[in-house]
Amino acid sequence: MNENKELLKKYDRSDMAGWTRKFVDDVESAFQRDIGIIEENDWHGVICIGMGGSGAGGTYLAAISDRSAGLPVHFWRNYGLPSWWGPEWLVIATSYSGNTEETITGVEQALREGGSVIGISSGGRLEELLDDSEHSIHITVPSGQMPRSAFGHLFGTQLSVLWCMGLLPAPADKELSEMISRLRDASAEWDPANGSKAMDIANLLSGSEIGIVAPSVMGCVANRFSCQLNENSNAFARCSEVPEMNHNEIIPWTEEAGGTQSLVLFRSDYEEARTSDRIDWFEKEANASNCIVLNAKGKSLVEQMLYLSHITDWVTIMLAVSRGIDPSEMAAIPALKEHLSEI
Repeated sequence: MNENKELLKKYDRSDMAGWTRKFVDDVESAFQRDIGIIEENDWHGVICIGMGGSGAGGTYLAAISDRSAGLPVHFWRNYGLPSWWGPEWLVIATSYSGNTEETITGVEQALREGGSVIGISSGGRLEELLDDSEHSIHITVPSGQMPRSAFGHLFGTQLSVLWCMGLLPAPADKELSEMISRLRDASAEWDPANGSKAMDIANLLSGSEIGIVAPSVMGCVANRFSCQLNENSNAFARCSEVPEMNHNEIIPWTEEAGGTQSLVLFRSDYEEARTSDRIDWFEKEANASNCIVLNAKGKSLVEQMLYLSHITDWVTIMLAVSRGIDPSEMAAIPALKEHLSEI
C-alpha cells in the first residue's frame, strides 16, 4: 500500500485518484439535488448526445431503458442529429465543458428545428444557448475536473432527470441510500491506498493487449472501461459483447492468437441465462495470457453498472502509474482541438 501511495504521489500529478475517491459522493449529490423538472412522459423517446466521458452516460441510459423504460432511449456521438430525429424526441445534451464541438452542433440543430433540450454542463456555450431558449433548460454540474473523472456528476444527473420526468422508474429513497452505502464500502475496498486489488489487476494487464468481454447488458460499462484504459493508462484496449462476439471474435480468442492477450470478463446477475452459458464456456476455452473475472455487485442494474465503472477506474489509474504515466495527461486531445480551431 505504501508503494501504491508513492506511485500515485510521483506520477498522478493532477490527482486523478483524488477525483476518483469522490465518485460516490458525486453520485449521491446528483441523486439528492432538486432537478426542478415536472413529470412529463408524452415524448416519443429520448436521444442523449455527447462525446467522450460526457457521452458515456447516454449509453448507460440506453441499456437501462432496454430493461425498464416504456419508451426508447438512444445515444448519438457525432455532429448534428440523426435524420430520424424530430421535435417529439427529447434531447439530453451532455458536455462537461459546455463547449464540445459535436454536441453544440446537435443542440443548435434541435433548437433551430423546434426541439426541447435538457443540457448538462459546467457552463460554456451549452449554457448560453439554453438560457436563451424558452423550451429548454440547463443543469449545472461542478467544474474544475476532467470530464472522464466527472462521470458521477454527469451520469447521476442524467439518471435524476429521467427519474424526475417519470421516463425511468425511480427507486425509493431508502433503496438509494442503501445503494450509496454499499458503493462507498466498495470504493474504500478498491482504493489503492487501502489495499492491493486494483494494482494486482493492473499488474496482470501490464505489457499485453487488453480485450474486455461483457454480456450485452454491461456492454456500455465495458466500452467505458476500454476508453478509460485509452485515456488514463495510455493503453490500447477493445471490448466486445456476448452473444454477438460468439459469432466472430470468439475464433481468435480460442486459437493461438489469444495467448498474447489479457482477457477481462464482466459478469452480472442481469445477463440472460443463455448468455451465462456462453460466457461459462468461453471462460474455460479462451486461450488468454491472463483471464480476470470481475463480478458486478449490487441489488439493481444501476448499482451494478456503477460498481463496475468505479472499480475499473481504479484499475486504469494504477495501470498508468505502474507504467510511469500520469493518468490525467492527454496531450493529443487538446492538440487536435487547437488544430481544428485554426482551420
